[in-house]
Amino acid sequence: MRWLTVLGLVLSLSACSTVKGWFQIDDDEDPTQPAALQDIAKTVDIKRLWSTSVGKGQGKGLYRIVPAMQGDSLYVASSDGQVMALKRKNGKKRWQKKLETAVSGGVGVHENSLFLGGADGSVMRLDASDGSLIWKTGVSGEVLAPPQGDGEVVVAQSYDGKLQGFDYKSGKKLWTYDSNVPVLTLRGTSTPILKDGIVYAAFANGRVQAFKAKTGGIVWEVRVAIAQGRSEIERIVDIDGSMELVGQELYAASYQGRIAAIDASSGRKLWQQNVSSFSGVSQGFGNVYVADEDGSLNAYLRGGQGIRWTQTALAYRGLSRPTPVSSYIAVADFEGIVHILSQVDGEFAGRFKADGDGARADMLSDGNVLYVYGNSGRLAAYQITPLEE
Repeated sequence: MRWLTVLGLVLSLSACSTVKGWFQIDDDEDPTQPAALQDIAKTVDIKRLWSTSVGKGQGKGLYRIVPAMQGDSLYVASSDGQVMALKRKNGKKRWQKKLETAVSGGVGVHENSLFLGGADGSVMRLDASDGSLIWKTGVSGEVLAPPQGDGEVVVAQSYDGKLQGFDYKSGKKLWTYDSNVPVLTLRGTSTPILKDGIVYAAFANGRVQAFKAKTGGIVWEVRVAIAQGRSEIERIVDIDGSMELVGQELYAASYQGRIAAIDASSGRKLWQQNVSSFSGVSQGFGNVYVADEDGSLNAYLRGGQGIRWTQTALAYRGLSRPTPVSSYIAVADFEGIVHILSQVDGEFAGRFKADGDGARADMLSDGNVLYVYGNSGRLAAYQITPLEE
């Protein structure tokens, strides 16, 4: 995964100033070594409700294919083209489909349609009732995030910096926006948000923009991060992680830049804080959560008053997007260990091993149930409940 390669370079370059010095860093002295996990006082009970295997999971392309929830169904795809619909309660299959196309991005869902991105540079619309292909159309690059639809338009963002709109029924291309792509970028794209006829999209140049879904006309744009530094590595400011839209507040975080709250109607920046993240943001309990690339997990007050709490015990463990579940926050690390923390103060409440190959994809939750899709293809549901005193 290119972002891992670039991140390794960034961490190496920041740790030393000469070529000679690069080869003199002892592992014991390297400040970017992943933190060893310490014992915690367990305050939650973690029960696995069900588990199932989905093809080859994220595959060798190191994708971040995310499941989707709708009603009592869970939809999931794997890199080798396996697509499944499962019952959320028990994980039993409703149907399974094998596509001829390898999957690189997904899953988007709207009513009775699923949307997937193909590794061959394509966007697909499937029937959610049986997985049959409704249409497939080509784009100019890999689609690494879930396409989104609203019954009239389907929008998809490709790795080459383009955002495109397609007719919902036919798949005919309606419009294209081509962003300015820097020389070096991270491996991935943010997932567009489509709501009330407006598309919110984030790009590798550190900008967030709003578009009219039917025409592609720009409504507003705002710069979340400004490229700084002399080297191309230092100037990487991608917004690759998932954004969060709450009412008229849009939250986005960039690599080597900032987390920002934006007025979704006008593009006015409400507040911002320095951060470096590639996994995205979430919200709950009046907080906005973001995992920094240095492994710190931060909770910012939604009103812009600053930080509520920071947890630094997971330094350099490659944290996923934080996912609220009940009154807790869940985050997975590079070893596939999921950590459960309190949303109130960031204290650890529990942890469990979900997948030995890691868990890059965003986790999902509903009430006190957490859904984790591991890199190996293991999808499981876990119930998180407080321990009885």
